[in-house]
This record gives sequence, C-alpha cells and structure tokens, in this order.
Amino acid sequence: MTKITVKETQNPTILKFEFEDFITKNESFEFKNIDEAKSSPLAQQLFYLPFVKTVYISGNFIAIERFSIVEWDDVKEAVAEQIENFVNKGGTIIEIDDNKPKKQPITVYGETTPNPSALKFVVSRMLTKNAVEYKNIDQTASSPLAKELFKFPYVKEIFIDENYISVTKYELNSWDEITLELRTFIKQYIENGGIVLDDSVVINAEKQEQIKTEEFDKLDVTSQQIINILEEYVKPAVAADGGNIAFESYDEESKIVKVILQGACSGCPSSTFTLKSGIENMLKSMLNDEKIQVEAINA
Repeated sequence: MTKITVKETQNPTILKFEFEDFITKNESFEFKNIDEAKSSPLAQQLFYLPFVKTVYISGNFIAIERFSIVEWDDVKEAVAEQIENFVNKGGTIIEIDDNKPKKQPITVYGETTPNPSALKFVVSRMLTKNAVEYKNIDQTASSPLAKELFKFPYVKEIFIDENYISVTKYELNSWDEITLELRTFIKQYIENGGIVLDDSVVINAEKQEQIKTEEFDKLDVTSQQIINILEEYVKPAVAADGGNIAFESYDEESKIVKVILQGACSGCPSSTFTLKSGIENMLKSMLNDEKIQVEAINA
C-alpha cells in the first residue's frame, strides 16, 4: 500500500506529496493544464480539482502549485488521500515512452568539505577540464546547469571542475534538508542530456590557457616557482575538498603572495588557517625564504 508524506516547500503555494520510492525513471515533468497532462492520468485527475494550477512529477514526489482560492491546510489531506487511492487502485502515474532513447545512468554522491556551507557533488563522469565559478545567476550564461541550480532559493554560489559540482548554500537551510533534492536534480539533469557547460566556454578556456602560458613566460622566476608549487602540491589537495586556488600576484619587495580562493575554499572558516599554516609554510620552506606571506584577496 502506497503511503504519501506531505511536505512544505520554500514556496507557500507549492506542496510536495512524497512517495516512499521513486516514481519516475530519471525524468521530470511539468504540466500547466489537463491537455498538457496526457501522459499522466494521475495529473489529469488532479486538474479536476479547481485549485490545482501546476503539477510537477519528479524523483519520488508530486508537487502541486495551487491557485489562491484555497489554503493548503484546508485541502492537503484530501489531496494526499486522493493520490494514495489512485495509486493503490493501480492507476498510472506516468505513461513511459519505450521508443525514447535510453539514458546513460550516472551516479552522484555528496562529499563534505572543510567549509560547512559548501558540499561537493561528485559525478561518475568528467564534466569539464576547466574550473568555472559562478557567484550569481547573472553569470551563468555559459552553464545551463548552474542557471537551473540558482533557481533553488538556498543556492548561493556554484563551482564546477573536473567531475564535481561544489554548491555553497545560504544559512536558511541545513544540508540534511536539501542534499537529496540537489543530488537528485543534478543526477536527472545530466542523465536527461542537460548541458553542464557550453562548448564555447571550453574554446574560450583554451584561449585563456594560451594567454596564461604567455603571461607565465613573462613573470619573474620566483612567481613562476610559486605557480608551479601551487599547481603541483596545493591544487590537488584543495580540489579534493571541492575548491580551487589561483595565483594572482607576487610582490618582490613586500614578499606578499596574493591568491584567489574558489569553490568550497572561498569563504571557508578554515581557509585563513590553511593559507597561513599550510601554503605559506610550504612556500617558505620550498623557496627558502622566511619572509614570504600569503594573502587571499577574496578570503
């Protein structure tokens, strides 16, 4: 027997009706009216309720957006009971089109990072060879996935590199409340052929890499040594934590090395300690210069 759990969302007009198991095969559906819902007998039945505005079916839930003619407290139990009765009587939630091309399944799992506000979602597929960071939705022209992720109200920043997506959240939600939703969305988005990064970014990144090489050749010897140390010894470690570090500048007179922290490293409470006790000491030792100081220009 199917049992429905009713859960609130960030939007007071939308309520989620959760199942104990997944009800769709890595797909998401949105229906605005009964005509659009031909592939979902359940959604069609729900549209006979006068207050139903939109029906979403994804993962293990059906989400319903209501018109303002009612309050959810007055009708949610009746809606949950109607969904339960429909399914328990053998009703079809979604009619599967077997002619659709088969999707390549992937796995996505969450990894904690030293930054309590950031979680690293690791994908069983290479996503990009070039690290990309987004601070807000206006910067996401190059990444349709990042644009979609910013539509979740708790997503603050996104960092994509190699085979992972690092998400930094606002404090209004705990990871326990949102991890499953984000992981499921990322998994289904990629499996459904969604674009993670636009090809033009890759081309642009290759040009940037060429520019970086030319700029590297113009730098002083110490700066080149610092970059090489960061690339070989530091970057792999911070990448494992869902972040990135980039060389910004070195001042020969003040001995100050300026770096940029990205992803989970940006805004991390332990980043200052990492810079001082780890990277700074490493540079002092490897360059044999005790006067070297490391500063993050965005810490």
